[in-house]
Amino acid sequence: MSADVELQNVSVTFGSFYAAKNVSVKIRQGEFFSFLGPSGCGKTTLLRAISGFLDPSEGKVLIAGQDMAGIGPNKRPTSLIFQNLALFPLMSVADNIAFSLEVRGKGKAERRKRADELLELIALTGQGDKKVHELSGGQRQRVAIARALAIEPEVLLLDEPLSALDLKLRQRMRTELRAIQKRVGITFIYITHDQGEALTMSDRVAVMNEGELEQVGLCDDVYDFPHTPFVATFVGENNPFYGKVLSVNNEIVKVDSEGNTFLAKAGKIDEKNIHNFSKGDDVILFIRPESIFINNQNNKLDNNFTAKVNTIEFEGNLKNIYLSINSNMNVRFSVPNAVDTSELSNGKDLELTFSSQKAVVLPR
Repeated sequence: MSADVELQNVSVTFGSFYAAKNVSVKIRQGEFFSFLGPSGCGKTTLLRAISGFLDPSEGKVLIAGQDMAGIGPNKRPTSLIFQNLALFPLMSVADNIAFSLEVRGKGKAERRKRADELLELIALTGQGDKKVHELSGGQRQRVAIARALAIEPEVLLLDEPLSALDLKLRQRMRTELRAIQKRVGITFIYITHDQGEALTMSDRVAVMNEGELEQVGLCDDVYDFPHTPFVATFVGENNPFYGKVLSVNNEIVKVDSEGNTFLAKAGKIDEKNIHNFSKGDDVILFIRPESIFINNQNNKLDNNFTAKVNTIEFEGNLKNIYLSINSNMNVRFSVPNAVDTSELSNGKDLELTFSSQKAVVLPR
């Protein structure tokens, strides 16, 4: 069984402080949905409101269409995986997984059978008699997931469960976590400040800032078509070009920035409407580093500019090249490591180009 979750104008206050403010979103049945944002933006507050550990100051939480007001955490069709996992060190792995079933009065044989089924699901068959400290970090993570699934919840809530893992293990656990979600088919609601986690695993993502939703959408839409400057800079790397509108032709905006003239698409207000700009408006044009190229006859696009090379940083598969325009603005672009950059010495002027279709203009 799986259930949808709906937040209707949910606000959570502590005194005069809004930890979450007027949040409305519907999470579909069987969806992997992530709340993404910096620390303190209200992500965990919403998760606690969904789980029942925190009552909204205003608004409603609905699970499978039922208002959860007055229903405690133990009565809701949810399971919560905490950031620290909270496994019991003196219990075996199987007993950890089956603990909630013991609380519900299930017999020993039934508990062990369910634990073994879940160990197979998380690819830890035969590990049930081990103690928690005998497992790796990734294995402990999977045990926490199995324990949460033991009571067959309709919604699984995950509060930054991968944050304590090293990079390689985090990346592997993303794949495993998504695979588990697809196998069990229940609704996953995931909290993270890591954009890589959110974009890799989620069906949709909600970007939060200071207690409010900035944008909700498919991962590629949030990345390619940010609705606000915060989303543009928080989700992935971006180059902001500050300027003024010169003219507007349909959805294409001509912008003057530091003496350069650029064309870009008008950003969206929401899924259906775009921003309306007028001549003289202060705006920010955003272009991602991977969408900027060295200008030559083979790839000259409709936006071209000159910048001075400052530094080149090696990042394994990529080289990040940092430049400045008229000493007032900085720009970065990336090339694969295989590209020869030996001629790009510090202080050298470089001709760059990018497409108007890859750039977006938002109100400043």
